[in-house]
Amino acid sequence: MEAVPSAPQPHRPVLYQETIEYLAPKSLGRYLDCTAGAGGHSFGILEASSPHGQLIAIDLDPTAIQLTTENLSPFGERAIIVHDSYLNAARILQQKGWDKVDGIVLDLGVSSMQLDQIERGFSFRTEAPLDMRFDPTQGQTAADLVNNLGEKELADLIWRYGDERFSRRIARRIVQKRPILTTTQLAEAVRSAIGGAHSKIDPATRTFQAIRIAVNDELRTIEKAIPSLIELLNPEGRLAIISFHSLEDRLVKQAFRKESSDCICPPEQPVCNCGHVASIRVLTPRPISPSELEIEENPRARSAKLRVAEKN
Repeated sequence: MEAVPSAPQPHRPVLYQETIEYLAPKSLGRYLDCTAGAGGHSFGILEASSPHGQLIAIDLDPTAIQLTTENLSPFGERAIIVHDSYLNAARILQQKGWDKVDGIVLDLGVSSMQLDQIERGFSFRTEAPLDMRFDPTQGQTAADLVNNLGEKELADLIWRYGDERFSRRIARRIVQKRPILTTTQLAEAVRSAIGGAHSKIDPATRTFQAIRIAVNDELRTIEKAIPSLIELLNPEGRLAIISFHSLEDRLVKQAFRKESSDCICPPEQPVCNCGHVASIRVLTPRPISPSELEIEENPRARSAKLRVAEKN
């Protein structure tokens, strides 16, 4: 029997224990980590599914791929690491000769690792190029978006993805201050537009969230991915999704509700003719939140929510 690797475990991601318990990895199982990060969830799944469990870890971030490769090296060929988007999970499985999997984890949003890498431009606390791309090798940067959108488009984006009530005022100030090329320039433009007395959080928080979501097309990616990920599960396979703000959680909740329903006809329609069949059973009627101890140890965990569904 293969021994469990003695290498130190990577930093544990938010809601780690709860996620592993819900996935309940088994020795002959196959698993998919859609957002590998530093490999924390992947490590836990491989450890729990020892000695024969296998896992594919996916991430858009080249730095995450490098870290995951290092951290999962003790598991040898049981771990397969792929630099790609989880939107392409079905194709990735096919390329690796896999059909279905027994569990999938999706840890949404920006990671602590990305926030702490100053040069990535995710944080408003330190000066850096205004980038915010999960994959810094492709796509438009936050600077491209901030400097090229019209004022109304910018205001709509900040309202829609940041739930920012001062979005018009912020967009007007950003346009006045352009070109904006660094994180501190953007943060100062936002703060000068709305001041700091309206909230306990930094005034730039919601705007940075909105722009990051837009740069990476995060919400549309989540919405498109969930049904396709459910399709990749074996019967009784489980999908665990961790979200960090209400926009993400709402999409997950709505997708789970739809996929767990036998009818998705409009409520006003008296007779069902949609032909929809429930594909999952929701295991978390209410989302799982971090414990007070976890929040104390990692304040960034405060807003996290875990929802889990099981394939019928």
